[in-house]
Amino acid sequence: MALGGGSFLTQNKVLPGAYINFISKFMAGAALSDRGIVTLPLELDWGPEGEVFTLSSEDFQKSSLKLLGYSYGHEKLKGLRDLFLNAKTLYTYRLNSGGTKASNTFAEAKYPGKRGNDLRIVIRKNADEPSHFDVMTYLLDSREDLQTVSAASELTANDFVTWKSGATLAETAATPLTGGSNGTVNGASYQGYLQKIEAYHYNVMGVLSTDGTTLKLFNAFQKRLRDEVGVKFQLVSYRNPADNFGVISVENKVLDAGWDEASLVYWVAGLEAGCEVNRSCQNRKYDGEFTVETKETQSQLIEGILAGKFLVHLVNGVPRVLEDINTLVSVTETVGEIFKDNQTVRVADQIGNDIASLFASKYLGVIPNKASGRMSLWADIVKLCQELQDLGAIEDFEDKAVTVERGSTKKSVVVNTDISVVNAMGKLYMSVVIQ
Repeated sequence: MALGGGSFLTQNKVLPGAYINFISKFMAGAALSDRGIVTLPLELDWGPEGEVFTLSSEDFQKSSLKLLGYSYGHEKLKGLRDLFLNAKTLYTYRLNSGGTKASNTFAEAKYPGKRGNDLRIVIRKNADEPSHFDVMTYLLDSREDLQTVSAASELTANDFVTWKSGATLAETAATPLTGGSNGTVNGASYQGYLQKIEAYHYNVMGVLSTDGTTLKLFNAFQKRLRDEVGVKFQLVSYRNPADNFGVISVENKVLDAGWDEASLVYWVAGLEAGCEVNRSCQNRKYDGEFTVETKETQSQLIEGILAGKFLVHLVNGVPRVLEDINTLVSVTETVGEIFKDNQTVRVADQIGNDIASLFASKYLGVIPNKASGRMSLWADIVKLCQELQDLGAIEDFEDKAVTVERGSTKKSVVVNTDISVVNAMGKLYMSVVIQ
């Protein structure tokens, strides 16, 4: 019979043998999370309905045709090109659901929407095997798929169509798919999106609507998640004076024909999400593709800043961000002037989200609430703050400023700390003595 062995929790083994625990040396496990994540619901001519789907910057560049129905350089994707100038990842949702799929005798479009009407099927006899057919899927004049089969039942779905297995294949120069239509957008569309997106993590949420009721819905969603759920993000919207540091109100409208006047939201949402925690968006050059109206006078710019408007203005003929601010106007003892600056909010949100994530993944229900466990949590929080200081996002941080104590119940922990946020230079006051 073998001797006892394995690991142990308490010294209560009966069999003789070696019981050995291998334990890693304690190391602070905290790390700053990445930025650059945006969520934005869209009206689309192509794509899945009723679900959130993910687009990375690489996906958008390489696969926009099959995912969104248009090639990367198409006019329809100008807004998303603006967004991905700074964003890394987009969680989007198709608002106009309930459309119909285009179809013909041989195939049906993969997704509902009017873009399906630009698909056509070309069938020819195979040159080498007369009993077989070359079945081709075209999007306008671009061939997207070719399959050689003897019957429709052998065809496999591609990125654009599913096949009708019972169809009889016959030569056709080009049989278009018809009947595709987009669904409609209403209040329920936005509610459906918000229900789905609540489970995701992102830095910025954007909304392109100019409807007051819809904006109030998004304002309330942002406030509830920030205040009650602990999910920290900023909402970028158009002309939405919410008086809340979690809401950014883009003031400038775009003048491009066929585009919503709120379309600068694309660029600002990507800019704010992609801005590093130790940086500001102030004075950033607008490098997107829209024509932005910048007609404000000097006095109107001052009024705009005081009203919490995010403005783009002309500097020597170049459009630039005036101030990286949010809609907070009414300050209090606990929410002071410093919270008007989005750089402050980024730092606060980074700390809040990262510590919440750390606690949920490492401590919640796992680490005992005793001195050693609280010391471990203290070390992780200190490490996060030190990383922020190394990046120049905060200054004058000392580890003794962090305290971790047991709360009013045996399961609760109370953390207190002080941080000093570093803001980018925005004003120069200089006196020069001339002799």
